[in-house]
Amino acid sequence: MIFLGYSIWVSFSWVGMVIYLLINLKKIKQVKTQPLIETEPPLAIIIAVRNEEEDLENALQSVCNINYNNHRIIVVNDRSTDGTASILQGFISHYPKLTVTTISTLPEGWLGKNNALYQGYLSSTEEWMLFADADIVFHPDAINKAVGFAVRNQLDHLTILPEAISRSTILNSVLGTFGIMLMVHMKPWQAKDPKAKGFAGIGAFNLVRRSAYEKIGTHARIKLRPDDDLQLGQDIKSSGLRQDVLGGQQYVCLEWYKSVQQFNNGLLKNSFAIAEYKLSKSILNATMALVCFTLPIPLMLIFGSSEIRLMAGVVFLFQVIYMVAVRPNKWWYALMIPFGSLLMAYVSLKSALITIRQGGIYWRDSFYSLDLLKGKNNGV
Repeated sequence: MIFLGYSIWVSFSWVGMVIYLLINLKKIKQVKTQPLIETEPPLAIIIAVRNEEEDLENALQSVCNINYNNHRIIVVNDRSTDGTASILQGFISHYPKLTVTTISTLPEGWLGKNNALYQGYLSSTEEWMLFADADIVFHPDAINKAVGFAVRNQLDHLTILPEAISRSTILNSVLGTFGIMLMVHMKPWQAKDPKAKGFAGIGAFNLVRRSAYEKIGTHARIKLRPDDDLQLGQDIKSSGLRQDVLGGQQYVCLEWYKSVQQFNNGLLKNSFAIAEYKLSKSILNATMALVCFTLPIPLMLIFGSSEIRLMAGVVFLFQVIYMVAVRPNKWWYALMIPFGSLLMAYVSLKSALITIRQGGIYWRDSFYSLDLLKGKNNGV
């Protein structure tokens, strides 16, 4: 009877969640559908880089050739030890709008990337700032269209959901599952509703008005947050500022990670921060991933009656519908939901246990104690 009740609950939950996500994701407008603007407000594009030689040149080529005249690019080289500096030097000679700030030492009590973005802010005076990652490829019109949308709608903050595609087919399928979980967590379609809890914050594209950024305390408020992009979005939303989100298909693209192993290692660094450094919350997150995503279909197919197996088929059908409807997913990514969610549960628990065991985290070759991270968790 318990198993039957679980199967019914899972079936209704998945059908409801897929319908809920598809209806609300349709509310998010796309960058590509926005008109170009002629009157361009001053814009500083701030990019933090550290040992980015593999992807940097391609990304900078795109941002240096955007359809936006009233801008400058501030690249902050944070203690790179590879060929990043020489790549940047080559760009300086060809693109006068690009300047480079080099950081040789990290101030105490800061994560490297957060400090680099903050230093970029200190080097700027523009009305608008775009915090972007060093591996983003922009369509020439993407930034123009995005700034125009922000100005027309009198926003303080605009983020773009990038099109993330990996060279690894398996990782692409895992990203399909990760995308479901991220959308359920953020509810970005609620970002523009001041009464709703949903928010938006993506490191690939955080466009923020200078006055709003200063009102929330800049990156100095979140200087020890590994999940600084999410936290920036949350802080802006909770401060009552105007926020919205756009979809970036074909206009803002990146290869987030190149393999499942890279993806795993990347999430290990910030999963415990998302759980607010609480073991109980990490365990809850992992349990929910297992109960709602990993186990339902395998258990229902192996141990269920014919009726329960039929319910498993309905769940799978709606998972396929979601993957087909939300590009660039493929239908068979639905088959990988148990694996993808199992990986998320594993990362959530491992991140917590490693951080607790070693008493903190290693980030860009620096160690930060758990006591320090917890003390700075709310920006105090």
